[in-house]
Amino acid sequence: MNATSPGVIIAEITKLLEDYFDGLYEGDLDKFARVFHPNAHLYSTDGDKVTDWPRETYFELIQERTSAAAMGLPRHDRIVSIQQSGPNTALATVNCAIPPRYFTDYLTLVRSSVGWQIISKTYHTVTRSD
Repeated sequence: MNATSPGVIIAEITKLLEDYFDGLYEGDLDKFARVFHPNAHLYSTDGDKVTDWPRETYFELIQERTSAAAMGLPRHDRIVSIQQSGPNTALATVNCAIPPRYFTDYLTLVRSSVGWQIISKTYHTVTRSD
C-alpha cells in the first residue's frame, strides 16, 4: 500500500480524529496545535448570525474552560463519516460532547507536508440533560 491508497488515507485521518477527540476531552492545547492547521477557523450559527473564530480564539476558549476529563465526565465521541475527495482533502463528520453540550462537527481536512490537519470546523450544539 502506498501513502495515497484509500486505506492508508482513512487510517491517517482516523488517527487525526482520535487526537482531536483526545485534545477536546483533555483540554490539551498541544494536541490541538498538531491537529488544527495554523490558518484554521471555526464556524457556527444561531440561524441569524454566523460566528467565525480563528484558531487562536478557539484555543483561548479551550484553555479557559475545565476539561471534560478534569470533571470526570464520560466520553461521547464517535466518527460518523469520512469522505475523501482527493489525496489531500477530506471531510469528517463527528459527534462529541462536554455534557450537557453535545456537538456535531463538520471538519474539513487538508494534507500537507506535515500530514493531515483540520482547516475548518463548522459545528452545531444541542444542550440536553441525560
